[in-house]
Amino acid sequence: MNGGQSPQRGRGLLLLLLLCVPAAVFLSLTMGAVRVPWGQWASASYVPLTKLRLARAVLGLAVGASLASAGVVFQAMLRNPLADPYVLGVSSGAGLGAAVAIILHLTALGPWTVPLLAFAGAALTVALVFNLARVGGRISVHTLLLSGVILSAVFGALLMFLVSQASSEGLHGVTWWLLGSLAVSRADALFYIQLALCAAGIAACWSFARELDLMTLGEEPALHLGVEVERVKKICLTVASLLTAVAVSSAGLIGFVGLLVPHVTRKLVGPAHGRLIPAAALAGGAFLVLADAVGRSVIAPSEVPIGVITALCGGPFFLYLLRRRRG
Repeated sequence: MNGGQSPQRGRGLLLLLLLCVPAAVFLSLTMGAVRVPWGQWASASYVPLTKLRLARAVLGLAVGASLASAGVVFQAMLRNPLADPYVLGVSSGAGLGAAVAIILHLTALGPWTVPLLAFAGAALTVALVFNLARVGGRISVHTLLLSGVILSAVFGALLMFLVSQASSEGLHGVTWWLLGSLAVSRADALFYIQLALCAAGIAACWSFARELDLMTLGEEPALHLGVEVERVKKICLTVASLLTAVAVSSAGLIGFVGLLVPHVTRKLVGPAHGRLIPAAALAGGAFLVLADAVGRSVIAPSEVPIGVITALCGGPFFLYLLRRRRG
């Protein structure tokens, strides 16, 4: 199960990834349209900007860690290295919920309406997918994936219809949300609730590390080794889907993190999920914080949506991976 990785090397790499997190946060505090000199974050002239950037960095750590951890779980449960957190249609459901809130001007009720409706849309999608995939009390993986594809297409069509009817202001709001953003106006109660849910979801995924190790062998071998396959399948896929829903409702649709990061960290620390999940969480968080810092800096004072940055990083990587597999 250790994939040739010694425990000492795995722990060393985990420590290195742990050190990458504060390094990414420090860079995020200094980069942007207004550059903050090193060591002057706490000076009176930079305190408001530092607080905003620190909130963005913390949210980026939580969202990146959540997407990467969920990606690890989906790849293990579906035994497919190309599975990502959006494979069950969570992104389309969340996008539809967010679009309803933006286009119908429900944001006037409060800043919580967009993330709340986005989470509701994602959660509804998860519930529908699992109900459609349940056959005789069992969850069929193939039916699960097919249900996700179908619901994603239906909700995607509804989203496009709403966008076609939106005003220019609503269109801009929906487009910006769909491209992803870590913009935080202030650290309010909703912000801390989102962070707590992300932490709880990642911890829940990690608690099933042994079962995930065995599930990668296949359902029959895992069953013979004492795993309650159907129970573990339901719990892990549900937790990973809801963790994705929280991440998406917090920051919009950010692609490739849940696909790219598990691949890289698996190469570094091996396939054992006891190390892989925390490694992916640390790497995903650091990667997303750095992507946000780059997005705020490359064409400052304008901002490149974070989803564009992650796609530009992830796309070439998987083209390379595809090319190497063909070779």
